[in-house]
Amino acid sequence: MPAKTSVYVLLLTIALLGTSARADSEMAAFIRAEVEQIRYAHEYKIGPIHVAGRDLVAAFYEQRGFAPAWGRQAQVDGLMEAIRRIEADGLDPKDYYLSELLDYHQKIAAADIADGQLKAEFDLILTGSLIRLCYNLIFGKVDPITQHASWNFNRDVADLEPVAFLEQAIASDDIAVFIAELIPKYRIYTGLRGVLADYRRLAAAGGWAPIPDGDTLKQGMQDERVAALRQRLVAGGDLLPGQASGNRFDEALEATVKRFQQRHSLDADGVVGQGTLAALNVSAEQRIGQIRVNLERLRWVLHDVPPEFILVDIAGYRVYVYKERQTIWESRVQVGRPYRQTPSFRSDMKYIVFNPTWTVPPGILSKDVLPAIKKDPGYLERRNISVLDRSGRPVDTGAIDWAKTTARRFPYILRQEPGPSNALGQVKFIFPNKHFVFLHDTPSKALFRRTDRAFSSGCIRVERPLELAALLLQDVSGWNRSHIDKLIAAGRTQTVFLSQPVPVLMVYLTAEFFDGQILFKDDVYKRDAPLRKALDSPFRFHEAS
Repeated sequence: MPAKTSVYVLLLTIALLGTSARADSEMAAFIRAEVEQIRYAHEYKIGPIHVAGRDLVAAFYEQRGFAPAWGRQAQVDGLMEAIRRIEADGLDPKDYYLSELLDYHQKIAAADIADGQLKAEFDLILTGSLIRLCYNLIFGKVDPITQHASWNFNRDVADLEPVAFLEQAIASDDIAVFIAELIPKYRIYTGLRGVLADYRRLAAAGGWAPIPDGDTLKQGMQDERVAALRQRLVAGGDLLPGQASGNRFDEALEATVKRFQQRHSLDADGVVGQGTLAALNVSAEQRIGQIRVNLERLRWVLHDVPPEFILVDIAGYRVYVYKERQTIWESRVQVGRPYRQTPSFRSDMKYIVFNPTWTVPPGILSKDVLPAIKKDPGYLERRNISVLDRSGRPVDTGAIDWAKTTARRFPYILRQEPGPSNALGQVKFIFPNKHFVFLHDTPSKALFRRTDRAFSSGCIRVERPLELAALLLQDVSGWNRSHIDKLIAAGRTQTVFLSQPVPVLMVYLTAEFFDGQILFKDDVYKRDAPLRKALDSPFRFHEAS
């Protein structure tokens, strides 16, 4: 290259760098002015845009000396791509300023002269969008405490070191990949995410027409509504297109109906009665909403969990043991009745009690046991319940005037002794909590055969509790299933501590990906609609100040 050309290129490079430095300096001045507004404003807006996380936005730019953060187009493109993809997680791209960012981008590209104020605002909105996106994937969009008064899954934004986290995200090679890594990696989440895409395709194709009301449909019937049933099952992917016509309810159709019933937590009898008809007539759009709220519930709990934990699916009437993100054991359970709901919370299981006694808690005393005693003098003896004073000494029940005894100032302790009629069965699993909720065995075994298993007073009755006990104690020396069986047979009460506490997550899921398929469940506690409303409402970032 000739010397004059080399000098010209060098001067041009210096001039361009100087221009860029001046532009960055001008943007930094505009950003500083905006940050000063952020620090003193009750809420921060850029035009009509409410920027969430104002304290975090301010701290982020202050640490950078107010320098712009989004200097590379690849960064902007990556964030835009992540926003477009967020719909796959049941979230709305509009919540992350997608249209506003596109508008700013076009204005900046169309401007004849670089507008420092416009670019500064664009930089700030990009950062606000990133904060929202990451926060919603890690903590959920909706604050769970607004949905569950019992919620105690304590997680804090400060634990992430958020300013450093934002710097790391923006400096990453591919910000879309960085954000995708925040999605929970458990199959229960990723599978449900895939089902959401399937149901969106079904809805886009027109969904399905409702089946008219009428008589119960079952095998052997000839009815025009059978053709509508076939068409509905084809639209939902349960039947092949070639099976869409015909008014006869044959054996193959009955088998298909049974599979549908199993996936929708209905009694799998192959008969289309009112319950099955109602499930068939739930639209694809309604199912999309149901899937979205359950993805949100999973985002609340599937971060910051250790390799091994227990998940109780309240609405699904099941309990799972997870290890290294895989389900290693599961069982049916019974949960609280709708008027005695099992709460959603987290605690650590610490010990197991074999051949337990059961101390009647205050709620059950006032609502169940005390009224039963007053009606039936033989109730305590038949239930093997001892009456103790507050020091634990036995009390002569014949000396008690039960008619005048109230639960409010009850001076005794009622304790059911170990045995076949004990309400806790042969074993209970203790994870201390203020709700007096725990997992336990039950003498009411027949109820596990029911599809709807909301029968308890709030605790969790486990169908195969001794299997669970053996699994949890496998690291405790001397404890195996044979030893447990001998202890149960002896009838001796014994407490055994786990080698280390195991987290128990009490979660309410009305849609779940299990064993390779979607399971829809009855919203027994009517919790879906309030969460759906909150999920579709404007996002509120909970500021530290």
